[in-house]
Amino acid sequence: MTAYSIDAVVIGAGVVGLAVARRLALAGRETLVIEAADAIGTGTSSRNSEVIHAALYYPTGSLKAAACLRGKELLYRYAADRGVSTENCGKLMVATETSQLPKLRAIWDQAHANGVTGLAWMTPEDVRAIEPEVACVKAFMSGTTGIVDSHGLMLALQGDLEDAGGMVAFETPVLSAEIAANGIVLQTGGAAPAEIATPMLVNAAGHFAPKFLRDLKDFPADWIPRQWYAKGNYFALTGRQPFSRLVYPMPDAAGLGVHATIDLQGRCRFGPDVEWVENEHDLVVDPARAAGFYAAIRSYWPGLPDDALQPDYAGIRPKLHGPGTPMPDFRVDGPEAHGISGLVNLLGIESPGLTASLALADIVAKRLGLPVLETV
Repeated sequence: MTAYSIDAVVIGAGVVGLAVARRLALAGRETLVIEAADAIGTGTSSRNSEVIHAALYYPTGSLKAAACLRGKELLYRYAADRGVSTENCGKLMVATETSQLPKLRAIWDQAHANGVTGLAWMTPEDVRAIEPEVACVKAFMSGTTGIVDSHGLMLALQGDLEDAGGMVAFETPVLSAEIAANGIVLQTGGAAPAEIATPMLVNAAGHFAPKFLRDLKDFPADWIPRQWYAKGNYFALTGRQPFSRLVYPMPDAAGLGVHATIDLQGRCRFGPDVEWVENEHDLVVDPARAAGFYAAIRSYWPGLPDDALQPDYAGIRPKLHGPGTPMPDFRVDGPEAHGISGLVNLLGIESPGLTASLALADIVAKRLGLPVLETV
């Protein structure tokens, strides 16, 4: 087994892991990303709505709100600089019955408290003028919400990482880890098993981040959260595409409701719903769930034809809460929290993690005591 000593190691080659690794490499650290899969972004990063969120929902002062608001700005700028496709299409938040008006107002107030700009109230007539198929009693437009080519974004981040001297090691699972005097020592498997010692480790393993901490010898158990899995199913729309903007109903307890999103080719899909599962590998969309989708979608698009939905794909949210419990904030636990020098754990990074990725990279760098960069 070969032994290496590396300045910084990031576990996980999803969008957040790649953004963090790029940030560490640009700060002059020799950086290695280790990824158990055979490609970048095979988990949550490639199984989401590809939405650039505006920071409408999250509690003021929360890490989610701050990272989403700052991350949105950085993401649009970075994408423009790197030629990554985005579309600032906007998003309609719709109330479909009068009982939902207080919740719609609460989201509006929360968005303003978070400093979100580009918001405008709309009457049903205003909505029909721009989206004739949408039915509602009231709505508002979020003008800074958009969509992004998530894979293109990850390729750009990987390219920047490699240009700065870093690299990604695929098919390299972590078999064991222990805290040492000068950092952390990892034992990795795959075709080229290795022992890797590093003074700086970022755990960006998504669903597997808590598992890594359980396997990290002598890591304090009080800082290891329970992992829950909330599967989000998506259905694709066949036939005529009805919308040119995103359409979101009122959020539910564990997600943002079955919303309508468009991709960069103008195709429409619906989801995700929330299905609590025990197995993080359960990614098959049950066609029987379409019945619930039809009912949810027709609340804001009454003209949805029968037999127009086809199972598309599913993703798993790496949640730190279970059914019926409040949604917690992101956790970026550095040495100031758990006491382990040079270790940062990213936990519960679900939506809006894609939007927040570049901002989260800066937060991780700060936790590790690295200097602020002048550019994205």
